[in-house]
Amino acid sequence: MNEISAGLQAFIEIIQQIADNKYVLGDRLVEIGISGPNLEATLASIAMAQGELGHARLLYNWAFDLQGLEGKKPEIEDQTGRAFSSVVSIDNWFDLITSVYAVNEALELVLQDILEANHSEVAHRIHKLLKEQKEHIIYSRNWVRQLLKDKGAIPHKCNEGLEKAIPDALNWLNKIEQDSALIAEGYRLADRNLVKRFQGRIDQLREEMDVSHVV
Repeated sequence: MNEISAGLQAFIEIIQQIADNKYVLGDRLVEIGISGPNLEATLASIAMAQGELGHARLLYNWAFDLQGLEGKKPEIEDQTGRAFSSVVSIDNWFDLITSVYAVNEALELVLQDILEANHSEVAHRIHKLLKEQKEHIIYSRNWVRQLLKDKGAIPHKCNEGLEKAIPDALNWLNKIEQDSALIAEGYRLADRNLVKRFQGRIDQLREEMDVSHVV
């Protein structure tokens, strides 16, 4: 097995962390998604779970190849311990739908960033994943909008879910931004402002929904 450079090691860890989050989200979509508010939401959760788990498997296999490992790919029986703590702790439908939205917004920014860096061994693997993930973002964002506009305790519960999910995503994006080896070896472009762009998307959603009344 060839020696792994610092940039490649950092890139492998990004792929594994995305895979872990998708694996756990897929698991929670099956376990908790069936408690959605209507039949459409339940069916959508099952469909999204299949997508997230499928993406996770592809990414785990990719990380296996990037490490220069050979032989049969290992069976995926659990995450590797890199999933966000907020994702692992999801135990209700509000936290689930807000995490699907916030986490996938962050993952999309990173994957777009990697794609635009146009690394010769990377870009072609990301196109289809990005397209399918966009559908999950649109669906979950529409639910978050609907919940924030609702009445009673529902907007508060939705906002609580966002508050749990956003810090982990911000910390992860900040860590990636600080890793100079990723840029030096062509896996990312410099000055892409992942944290600022993620925060901008969240702020835009909150401004659209006028969540200042949600306490």
